[in-house]
Amino acid sequence: MFIDSHCHLEMEEYDDDREAVIRRAAEGGVGRIITVATEEAHFDRAIGIAEGNPNVYAALGVHPHNAKDYSPELQERIIDLAKHPKVVAYGEIGLDFFKDYSPRQAQKEAFAAQVSAARDLKLPIVIHSREARQETLDILESSNLGDSSVIIHCFSYDLATAKIMLDRGFYLSITGVITYKNSPLPDIVRHLPLESLLAETDSPFLTPHPRRGRRNEPAEVVLVYERIAQILKRPIREVSDTVEKTFTRLFLGSIP
Repeated sequence: MFIDSHCHLEMEEYDDDREAVIRRAAEGGVGRIITVATEEAHFDRAIGIAEGNPNVYAALGVHPHNAKDYSPELQERIIDLAKHPKVVAYGEIGLDFFKDYSPRQAQKEAFAAQVSAARDLKLPIVIHSREARQETLDILESSNLGDSSVIIHCFSYDLATAKIMLDRGFYLSITGVITYKNSPLPDIVRHLPLESLLAETDSPFLTPHPRRGRRNEPAEVVLVYERIAQILKRPIREVSDTVEKTFTRLFLGSIP
């Protein structure tokens, strides 16, 4: 079974053919999907998609781009929605100092508050971190993570940072960027234990080669698995089985 641990099926890009997209994923062997809602307008939609599809789950959180909209009232709404049985993670949350769509201080405050909420909910935390390596590490280090696992979504840092994150018990999620010609990810992933990795599309973004230029979708996660298997010189079945075990342990627990 292949798993897309991070996509955005709730986004408007799928409004015309969402069910067909989910069906294509299943037909391609993708047996589990997490759709990640990053703003309040999408929370109910993500949960509805998960409710209507047995192999789709949801994550909720205020993305760093939207940190300017974060409030204690919104936090309480997320906490209430996160009790839904199909919500399996808190995120994506974190810091993005590349685009700076929200003020950096607002990002830091929203991030720290949401880490605390995720800990109290005992949910895995899906992290968005771009051009904010040290600040991300500092906030996570100063937080009491409790029983919450940390997944670094769309990992984009160097090998040294990867090793620091793995030493802290974090997991790294790999996107279709690993298939791009000049991507540094292959040289990083070849030095990492397979048990520390997840695979994702981040669709509708980051379409893998050779489909770049098209809208991405969960079925394309197979291309990410193929590239990881090639880099690690491991059978693709071994890669998919290992990722499935990691995913199940982190996100599903006793959920069938």
